[in-house]
Amino acid sequence: MITPPNSELLPHLGKSAIVTGASRGIGRAIAVQLARHGANVLLTARDEMLLNAAAVEIRGLGRQAAVCAVDLRLATAEAKVVAAAITAFGAIDIVINNAGATNRGDFLKLTDEDWSDGFALKLHGAVRLTRAAWPHLTSRRGSIVNIAGVGGRTPGADFSIGGSVNGAILSFTKALADVGVRDGIQVNAVNPGFVRTDRLTTRLRQRVAESGETLAQAEARIVSEAKTVRLGDPDDIAKLVSFLVSPQARYLHGALIDADGGQTKTV
Repeated sequence: MITPPNSELLPHLGKSAIVTGASRGIGRAIAVQLARHGANVLLTARDEMLLNAAAVEIRGLGRQAAVCAVDLRLATAEAKVVAAAITAFGAIDIVINNAGATNRGDFLKLTDEDWSDGFALKLHGAVRLTRAAWPHLTSRRGSIVNIAGVGGRTPGADFSIGGSVNGAILSFTKALADVGVRDGIQVNAVNPGFVRTDRLTTRLRQRVAESGETLAQAEARIVSEAKTVRLGDPDDIAKLVSFLVSPQARYLHGALIDADGGQTKTV
């Protein structure tokens, strides 16, 4: 049986997506989830080997996948990503700005370089890619999702850079949403909480080394301290993002959605 293009089972059939930070974790999960629902995906990050592995998985789902290994901190990278997507697919319908990790630590020990690097990838990279892709998204009435983080709403002492960058991403999303109303582009943001990524696993192992707990005990303690229902999985975020860029979610615009198991306590 051939599934028609408007099927709810394949809401992204015929669409082309760019996913940044797609080599692992949340970004890779988003790329695969979009492909499961019909999208062709341009995957970008710095690690070409991991990107190629993700591309193989997507092609195994019967979708097209292209790879663009670049450092989005560089001012020329975004044009290369957009050109690669247009060359591969001929159009851009979806942009997921997911790339970006920031250094944690004592504020007094964080350097100017730490701060500059944190903003260079996650904020400036997202801004430049969005600007480069905007004309293509306008022609397709496309969608953008910015992956920020709960620190943008509730900053912590050891997460001063990440909280500041995520806060800027949320403000950027709200500002861009007004431009999106004018140009027909949907813009939203998602704030993941504690999600089982390599980065969180590293933090948990540090706790294990310091406390003598088992990994399961360290996970249980972080859940208890944050008063959340559980740790998240990359697929939790990926499924939400896939819904956000589907036709069924088009009324959601300028939304800042906390996907954190209840971690965010503020209004």
